[in-house]
Amino acid sequence: MEAMTHTARRMFELLEPICLVTFFADESNEELAALGHRTYWDGYFASRAAPLGRVPAQVVHAAFYSFAEGEAARHIPSAWETIPPEASLDARERGSAASLRRILGDEPAHSPGLVRAADLTTKAATHAPTEGRVMYAGMRTLAVPSDPVARLWHSATMLREHRADGHVAALVGARIGGTEAHVLDALARGIHPPESFGRIHHLPKERLAAVMNGLRERGLVGTDGRFTEAGRELKQRIEALTDELAAPPYDALSPAELDELAAALEPITATLVAAGSK
Repeated sequence: MEAMTHTARRMFELLEPICLVTFFADESNEELAALGHRTYWDGYFASRAAPLGRVPAQVVHAAFYSFAEGEAARHIPSAWETIPPEASLDARERGSAASLRRILGDEPAHSPGLVRAADLTTKAATHAPTEGRVMYAGMRTLAVPSDPVARLWHSATMLREHRADGHVAALVGARIGGTEAHVLDALARGIHPPESFGRIHHLPKERLAAVMNGLRERGLVGTDGRFTEAGRELKQRIEALTDELAAPPYDALSPAELDELAAALEPITATLVAAGSK
């Protein structure tokens, strides 16, 4: 089990920069804006939630988990009223693949190494159980693109949603809510005060104060707004369990294939990291 959790962490580190182009690079946002989405967050919620179908905002809120109460409802279902979910999905894929091609360059984007990385990533991404994995199950209903660059992005994103579903399960088991999770993440990143973290700084001060007070009462955060030893240990346990729960897709690959996938991804990831995935 230890070897597979190490593999899951290593693959997350290699694949995450591929997924991040969707959020950091311009092309996906431009494609979504061209459809008529008024803001970045309209496009984000409309395209990421689309594999679930036309579900209510409460379902999106539950599946995404980390957003504050009411944030999903500001975009769902209004973002789908004039733009079909399928159109937002296609725009996200087109834009993300275009970002990868631009950042990687023509030759690497058409290299045998990228094609092999796409094939092996897809093999892993399509062979995990879907039970208890709402966002991953939604992604699994979508057709896998034939274009290697789009296929690599699509399959990396499937694995990202699989991991995120497991992370939500780990947080629920630890009784850590979405906003609390962002506070712990901020502290793990060395951000202080954690309320200044970009994912939560816009929330009402009363809401953030209540979250911080709750973490203090549980002994996870000290009066100085920093981790206690118990808080640091809990964060580490959540991350370790997340790695463990993210391991099943990689059971589909042999040890030789895992080594081959890592070797194929390393130059791709290095280029994306150097560019900040944008």
